[in-house]
Amino acid sequence: MAATDFKDYYAILGVSKTASPEEIKQAFRKLARKFHPDVNPGNKQAEASFKEVNEAYEVLSDPDKRKKYDQFGQYWKQAGQGFPSGAGVDMGGFDFSQYGSFNDFLNELFGGAGPRSNRQSYSYSTSTNASSRRPGGFGGFNDFGFQDMGAGTSQDSEATITLTFAEAFAGIQKRFSLGNETIDVRIPAGAKAGTRLRVRGKGQINPMTQQRGDLYLKVELQPHSFFQFEGDNLVCEVPITPDEATLGASIDVPTPDCSVNVKLPAGVRSGQSLRLRGKGWPLAKGGRGDQLVKVAIVPPKDMSQQEREYYEKIRAIRTYNPRSHLQQVKL
Repeated sequence: MAATDFKDYYAILGVSKTASPEEIKQAFRKLARKFHPDVNPGNKQAEASFKEVNEAYEVLSDPDKRKKYDQFGQYWKQAGQGFPSGAGVDMGGFDFSQYGSFNDFLNELFGGAGPRSNRQSYSYSTSTNASSRRPGGFGGFNDFGFQDMGAGTSQDSEATITLTFAEAFAGIQKRFSLGNETIDVRIPAGAKAGTRLRVRGKGQINPMTQQRGDLYLKVELQPHSFFQFEGDNLVCEVPITPDEATLGASIDVPTPDCSVNVKLPAGVRSGQSLRLRGKGWPLAKGGRGDQLVKVAIVPPKDMSQQEREYYEKIRAIRTYNPRSHLQQVKL
């Protein structure tokens, strides 16, 4: 490949040369979706861009290939290899057959004794240091590239699956239709909203390699009338009467798999939470989280005549004033 045919893989993906593997992966996925043939049917320019993006990711996602590409640019595939003897090897009009190895070529290029010298070859760690090793300030091999038209990578797919609380708590096997294919997916117990499940080898087919990526299922939960989540804790709100709050009581509270008896302390306040350890949602590391029971004091709407009379008697003899401190409030 001639130097004018060089393709800057970093520029193709729109990332810097110091980009992390995760940044490279994110840039690739974004561009692959943008230029995918299914999204751009019949668009030859998008198809060409899609191939370039796959080609760039194939090299930059592989640590060993990326290291060689950063060092040797378009000649990264030849690094460490010997050249065929006899007939010349044409690389963009340059004859490498005079060199015994690729290191001999590099040694002469950066000011060594030449391809037939017995001097030890240079050891090149990064292309950015190469310019200081040769008079004239040669820019280093990162200014060149080598195009591999066979490069490609798998394509991952994403989909959303909606579960009830009961399905997510206990786990369930679901059947999906992917085009003409039907697959069974086992959802493990304890899935929550936002959980991503990986199904290997069930993603899109790469048009160049014919390899399949993975399918990622993102879990969504249908709202529940009683249970909610706060972080890893399962939360519920339980109404209690004024006398239960005042005197204390024992009440039954539902959990995901059974009902448990909870003792209310005397003087519990509305909005206060009681923790039921190990009665919450299944954890990925095993065991279960906690369930928080929020207390809500609810006055009776309909009272018998006798109840009303007793409440009136309590009011008449009550000595506690919960608003006494408000008398000191001033601007």
